[in-house]
Amino acid sequence: MRPRRLVATAAVVAVVATVPASARAEPTARTNWVGSWSAAVTVPGGSGTSATGFTDTTLRQVAHLSVGGGSLRVRISNVYGSTPLTVGAATVAPRTGGAGTPQVDPAALRPLTFDGRPSVTIPAGVEWRSDPVPLRVAGNSDLVVSLYLPGPTGPTTWHQAGYATSFRAGGDATADAGAGFVVLDRSRYFLSGVDVSTRAAGAVVFFGDSITDGVVSTVDANLRYPDQVADRLAQRPEARQCGVLNVGISGNRLLANAGAAGDSALARFGRDVLGQSGVRSVVLLEGINDIGNSRGSLEPEQLIAVYRQFVARAHEAGIKVVGATILPYEGAGYYSEAGEADRQAVNRWIRTSGEFDAVLDLDAVTRDPANPGRLLPAYDSGDHLHPGDVGFGAMARAVDLRKVC
Repeated sequence: MRPRRLVATAAVVAVVATVPASARAEPTARTNWVGSWSAAVTVPGGSGTSATGFTDTTLRQVAHLSVGGGSLRVRISNVYGSTPLTVGAATVAPRTGGAGTPQVDPAALRPLTFDGRPSVTIPAGVEWRSDPVPLRVAGNSDLVVSLYLPGPTGPTTWHQAGYATSFRAGGDATADAGAGFVVLDRSRYFLSGVDVSTRAAGAVVFFGDSITDGVVSTVDANLRYPDQVADRLAQRPEARQCGVLNVGISGNRLLANAGAAGDSALARFGRDVLGQSGVRSVVLLEGINDIGNSRGSLEPEQLIAVYRQFVARAHEAGIKVVGATILPYEGAGYYSEAGEADRQAVNRWIRTSGEFDAVLDLDAVTRDPANPGRLLPAYDSGDHLHPGDVGFGAMARAVDLRKVC
């Protein structure tokens, strides 16, 4: 057996367990581990399910994979837990029911193992990766992940705005076809990533706030703008595809930690970007919450300095960086003229500095030509800050696939 390794990233230590040779489903000489799905995690909320946690419960959650492969491994996060998290059993299977359902074919269920064992106790502050599972999964498909939690788990590591229905059942229902599950909510709990063994070229990470997270997108429809980029990439031959990893967090900021809105972008960059599998590029779209909440009191140079940190750290890791301009927000609740001046200054630097490997001008794509400080009405979800599904489609079409994959 290979020795146990500890892989350190910013704010988290990922424990990579060894696997008996008979249980391995490692990539071949022609394949590599590539991230196919991800959710950025945050501290639990002050009330509700994330605060109370789970006892003697099976969680069934759905990950919409961007690229497929011949085997997979799952990431489970206890990064923000205050006590060890025990997973008593876990399974994976392709979803057989339609969108918003928990159904699987029991014959297709595969147990997850951890260091060759069917259960694992994950220390507080840690993300744990399962052993590889020999299960062929298709790109642009739904993978159902079931975790039995004997509990009590205590407050949970989670992702609040999942925009996908999650389910629960009492006891160990990891082998259940789906009939025993009831709707829980639209959040993610503990599940933070899925990697696949694939011939795809690598992964592109979409890093940002609520606009990347997909706030107000249609639930269970996979219409967030990174999802729609994944749809475009799926049309390519396998070797020219890339996994798409959405690590947006609603309310996230470049400079400030914000509780359930996540650690600052600067603090989480190591885990959510550099710590992913097979990353080729990252698309940076963040800053509007710093600008809006400060009402213009932040200097643009403060935000630009953070972008420069991102570029330097990504380049050191061999990752290309695409700078996305900040979308219009006139009419939003925290709009101010001083903040608009800051947005324009930051966007001007993104477009002209030459410090990025490429620029994605989402401001130009989404603004109203008749009123450039506002979103085009057809793209506006109604709050003058977040695009709707149609706006997300326009953003996705503007991504130059050659620059990210």
